[in-house]
Amino acid sequence: MRAWRGLRRGPAAPSGPAAASFSCCPGGGEQQQQRRRRRAWETSLSPLERLKRLLPPEVEAAAAGLDAGPAGGAGRGPLRLGELALAELGRGQRGALRLLCRLTAGAALATPRGLLPHDDIVGRLPGQVVRAAGGGRLLVRRPSLEEYVLLMARGAAIAYPKDASAMLMMMDLHPGDTVLESGSGSGALSLYLSRAVGSKGRVVSYEIREDHHNLAKKNYRQWRASWEIGHMEEWPDNVDFILKDITAAAEDMRSVTFDAIVLDMLNPQAALPVVYPSLKHGGVCAVYLANITQVIALLDRIRTRKLPFLCERIIDVTHRNWLVLPAKIKNCKSSQIVETQENTEEEPQQKEHEEIHFQDQAVLKESEYDESLPDNVETYCSVPYIARPSYWQDAHSAFLTKLRKFQPPLS
Repeated sequence: MRAWRGLRRGPAAPSGPAAASFSCCPGGGEQQQQRRRRRAWETSLSPLERLKRLLPPEVEAAAAGLDAGPAGGAGRGPLRLGELALAELGRGQRGALRLLCRLTAGAALATPRGLLPHDDIVGRLPGQVVRAAGGGRLLVRRPSLEEYVLLMARGAAIAYPKDASAMLMMMDLHPGDTVLESGSGSGALSLYLSRAVGSKGRVVSYEIREDHHNLAKKNYRQWRASWEIGHMEEWPDNVDFILKDITAAAEDMRSVTFDAIVLDMLNPQAALPVVYPSLKHGGVCAVYLANITQVIALLDRIRTRKLPFLCERIIDVTHRNWLVLPAKIKNCKSSQIVETQENTEEEPQQKEHEEIHFQDQAVLKESEYDESLPDNVETYCSVPYIARPSYWQDAHSAFLTKLRKFQPPLS
């Protein structure tokens, strides 16, 4: 405020010798006044605006052009034909649905509230609400990688996002790393590894079953194609899918050094003697196993064969979901009487995630509890909230074993 008051009053006129020097310099007073105005104006700008003023004019113009362009930068533009779209129905209500489809001209998305033509989705910005033929409202947007992995076609059980993120942290991957994956499955972990190592890195993925091999390639290509349409930059083409038994690939790895290895297979102890010479010293081998007896068999093979691995951690990952919702008020005049589903209903018997796959779309159904206030409750009433863990949790799905390769001492 002081800067603006000073700007309105203007600078004080110099007096004495300073006035003479001031008057003898043509235009000096104007320049000084402009500098003061500029300083006062700059102090009133936000940090973002001040940062923009530091950019060269051509860089600022290019950035403005990207924001206003059809693609709109990193996935901020409208949805277009050929890319994947996610539609959410009844968010926050019982039986919330997420529907995944590839936008195609003339096609329609089947929802419980009627058909939603793909042409009504194309051209809309992510986050807009559209209305289906039956009157239902759906929020349309681009799917995240986590949502795509949960909704894409599956042949084998996937590495769930909660486990995949823990494995990425175990391996401490960086852009430019080279990673070996054994067990492509449906391609879920391959996508996470592809993003972690970036365009300068490489992922080599082995799969022994042809149907899983083909499905992993299909899911990977579908995600890359959709990403390229909806974003300014391409998703890196850095995964080599190889249809071969990893235990018979010793010759392929003689001249390759891997920064990390991930094994998602039934008997990883059979692959360790083949892959460990190609792992750099100090590198991590992350193993994804379904039950603890497989972990014991793995550690026993390392001990009996005297393989140079140290077992650093064995964990399983559990996510505990919470519900924080307004409670149903039984008597509006008294906020102390609260009716919740904990004392009026039995524990729900349906699954947390029910997945339904169609030929052109996939649906993810989530069980949520309608503990919101009824529409006729007066807004002046005190509204108590319920905060409690959800009945259904994202519980144990696999054991994650972290093995680190060491260099044996010279004898």
